Amino acid sequence: MDRIDLFRIFARVVECSSFTRAADTLGLPRSSVSAAVQELENRVGARLIHRTTRKVAPTHDGAVFYEHCVRLIDDVMEAEGLFRSTAVLPSGTLKVDVPGRIGRLIIAPALPEFLGSFPDMDIHLGVTDRAVDLVEGGVDCVLRVGPLRDSGMIARHVCELPLINVASPAYLQQYGIPAAPGDLGMHWAVNYASPSTGRVDDWEWMEAGAVRKIQVRGRVTVDSAEAYIACCLAGLGLIQIPAYDVRQHIAAGDLVEIMPGWRAEPMPMTLLWPHRQNLSRRLQVFADWLEALLKRELLP
Repeated sequence: MDRIDLFRIFARVVECSSFTRAADTLGLPRSSVSAAVQELENRVGARLIHRTTRKVAPTHDGAVFYEHCVRLIDDVMEAEGLFRSTAVLPSGTLKVDVPGRIGRLIIAPALPEFLGSFPDMDIHLGVTDRAVDLVEGGVDCVLRVGPLRDSGMIARHVCELPLINVASPAYLQQYGIPAAPGDLGMHWAVNYASPSTGRVDDWEWMEAGAVRKIQVRGRVTVDSAEAYIACCLAGLGLIQIPAYDVRQHIAAGDLVEIMPGWRAEPMPMTLLWPHRQNLSRRLQVFADWLEALLKRELLP
């Protein structure tokens, strides 16, 4: 039995949580399925499946190996269909990870459009503000906002995300409206701490082509965009936020843009994926679609 067949059988056992159900769906004897998993474990030198009388589940190594198997199986299926006249659209599963609010507000609502165009593709969408390890998590690509650290990944610049300064009407009524950064010493900010590093961001603005930063006093520190906006709505201080994040709040009058001439430097948005000599067509079409979507929805 070749390796791809072993991978397919192992993946089906994990998905069915049963040797018997996996054998039924594959049209194989249960003994052949069990023997195939045993052969695969011998080849990789690790126990991949927990076997008990009541439960069949992947081990930690098995769960990691499963993610790789799924991608390899999808790649093989795509390669096998390259030259078939009926194989026009890519197929298989793509595992992606995106920042929280972009995932919920922009990407998830638009996914029916993508899946309608590519009916043989499935998307595993991870939504988190924390940086994920692509290799360890078996992730095909991630969307990152902000400067990148050297990661050894392939990077595709998507766009620059505009930032604006906002406050609630109640806050401005109590403390006044700052006209320039020099006024910030008389104001409060909601502090934002990076979920990855815990570092609190300074207040930032562009002046004469250079980035300027100061610390603005604050009584509340948060580590999520949701809490950041909620505290601003509650009148706890000024914030700097991507414009798309508060578009509806500004339209409703719940927030007001301040110091429009003193905005922070736009944040780069980048799509990252592990280095591969041949990029899968699944990822190519998704990256093209995502870039077009973000430029349409996020830019002025």
